[in-house]
Amino acid sequence: MFSFHAGWTRPCCLGLLLAGTILVGTALAADAPAGKPPAGKHMDVTEEKIGAGIVSSGTPLLAPPPATGTRAKPVPSWGKPLPWPIVIADRRNNRLIEVAPDKRIIWEFPSPNLTVYRGNDDVYFSPDGNIIVVNEEDNYDFHFVDYGKRLLARTFGVSDFRGNAGPYLNFPDDARMMNDGRLVVADIRSCRILILNPESSRIETQWGRPGACRHDPPHAFGFPNGAEPLDNGDILVTEIPDAWVVLMRRDGTPAWSVKAPHIRYASDAMLTRDGQVIISDYVKPGGIVIFDPKTSRVTWEYRVTSGDGMLDHPSLSEEMPTGDILLNDDYRHRVLVIDRQTKQIVWQYGETDKTGHAPGYLWNPDGLDLDMFHDWKAALAGAH
Repeated sequence: MFSFHAGWTRPCCLGLLLAGTILVGTALAADAPAGKPPAGKHMDVTEEKIGAGIVSSGTPLLAPPPATGTRAKPVPSWGKPLPWPIVIADRRNNRLIEVAPDKRIIWEFPSPNLTVYRGNDDVYFSPDGNIIVVNEEDNYDFHFVDYGKRLLARTFGVSDFRGNAGPYLNFPDDARMMNDGRLVVADIRSCRILILNPESSRIETQWGRPGACRHDPPHAFGFPNGAEPLDNGDILVTEIPDAWVVLMRRDGTPAWSVKAPHIRYASDAMLTRDGQVIISDYVKPGGIVIFDPKTSRVTWEYRVTSGDGMLDHPSLSEEMPTGDILLNDDYRHRVLVIDRQTKQIVWQYGETDKTGHAPGYLWNPDGLDLDMFHDWKAALAGAH
């Protein structure tokens, strides 16, 4: 999760990694100066970025079941408190890990190469459940992971390099595949939102531009760190300064724009089932706020100032179909389910304030997604 400092800049990229071979792909269309190759700046790889290195839980894994569900028609639920398994971007363990509601590890993807894959941040399934899209802010790239093969299939960006043209990104966040197969990316420090065609590796749409880091959609965005694609093609954009949340129509016009109430550091706004906004306050003590964008009225809030219930830099929260709230509590190294009615923690994975990569442990979990696509409930029952 990006730490905000005014004055940072820049943009986008394509590289390709297949079967362990890295190939730098064609520059993404917009941005490259005519007749001059784009230049990127190499960034130092710090001990913090390396984290735990290449690690695994060591859990024996079954072959993943095929994707038979969708978000609209998910596979059978496990019930409360967690209705489906979750894939977690375990950032400083440099891995993706999927945990079932009974807390068994059922799928894992350790880094295959720390140069290319390091510091995974947000993670989202493609609409068909076969691909996982995962971004790496401080490695300046994002990836396609083949879920069934557990293979790094493709990488966009130039790892360890940032820039303002051609094949470079600058702190890409929230890379997600839309229903039409395009990718939407919030490129934080370039202050722009990109819609990419993964087949042609071209920027088809750009809102905002490097250096214009202020709230003036669609011409400018202030360090956007969230871009949630909606079923109708609209995109919900989150800006860090002043906690702006903007609903952008696909034609590039803003439908509405509102400041999120009670938020100091806005992170990854999403829509609830009834059209309200749920947003995380990425501070300590952190909070989760649900508000009506038409009136700015807060309808639900979770904020505990001390003890086990306190959140420390929660970067992502979402309303599950059960109505309860799923979130990652980054700096307390855990993923939580909070009961919407009682505001109690009713499910947790990760040991509070402890890091590790063995079963039951996480290190700075920074993203997650519900696996509504693969019927792990039936697969695990059939394995006994």
